[in-house]
Amino acid sequence: MRKKISIALLLSVMLLGLAVVPALADAVVVYFFPGGNPGGVYAARVYNGAALAAEILGDRVEMHYLWSDWNPQKMVSQFQEALAANPDGIAIMGHPGDEALKPFVDEAEAKGIVVTTMDTTLPQLEEEYKTKGFGFVGEEQYAAGYKLAAEAVRVAGLGEGNKAVVYGILREPTRGQATRGAIDALEEAGLEVEHLEISQEADSDPAQAIPVISGYLQKYPDIDLFLTDHSNMTSNLPAILDAAGVGPDDFFVAGMGLSVAQLDGIRSGYLDIVMDKQPFLQGFLAVYQIYLSKLFGFSGLHIATGAGFISLENVDQIATLVEQGYH
Repeated sequence: MRKKISIALLLSVMLLGLAVVPALADAVVVYFFPGGNPGGVYAARVYNGAALAAEILGDRVEMHYLWSDWNPQKMVSQFQEALAANPDGIAIMGHPGDEALKPFVDEAEAKGIVVTTMDTTLPQLEEEYKTKGFGFVGEEQYAAGYKLAAEAVRVAGLGEGNKAVVYGILREPTRGQATRGAIDALEEAGLEVEHLEISQEADSDPAQAIPVISGYLQKYPDIDLFLTDHSNMTSNLPAILDAAGVGPDDFFVAGMGLSVAQLDGIRSGYLDIVMDKQPFLQGFLAVYQIYLSKLFGFSGLHIATGAGFISLENVDQIATLVEQGYH
């Protein structure tokens, strides 16, 4: 309850503050990274949050959106493009990691461009530049993966002797922390854990995962838990599992992210539990982070958006907000 109140209070202060902000000669120009592609459910909700913030701020901001297909190399390249445009601020996804982004963030900060990150932390850059507005909005990756796995174990009643497969991304040192957190939680609970790596092709297009998952399940059919920390993959998982010949009650399935597809998956029994990292807030608050830092010199805010768990028991309580693109 305390977290909900604090976020509501923060939003109220933002909105009320607009009444006393003097008219600007020029809009604050923001280059914004929703992360994936326009059709991706997670990235679309990040975008929806940013778009609402921009709508509230009106002509005080000028938004430019860069879609990256969850490709870290593309994010770095697009950051350089944004840098060349010399905007007032850049809101990025932290998936490429501190080392890959540091030279370009250093250049941006030297030019007076406010940089902040969403979804995936960049702890070294945040520490270095937080006094200049570098913040974070989201749920830390390792903690999110760990919480999802621990909740799946609890709800499914799993433990010593049960088998789990984690379909995630370990190759990326920063974003892969969600997968690492999930594996650690499952192993601590005594489960036998296998990891399947999500390829870059499947990361961008989940349909590419069908032959991988089908082949794995044909070879190892005796699993008790299938978990993915990938939101787009979760939304496509019911169709993927069905194509692989898996029934809704064959094993427990846990994933991340909310969309209409996830709602249908929960109701059909293919998805047993889903974590909502509330990406709408990531987009909304990142825009305000840049706006307030640029105009008033506020330092970076490290905002945990929290994480809720959705299952058949409570899916109808949040369905309308999911359908409207807020969750």
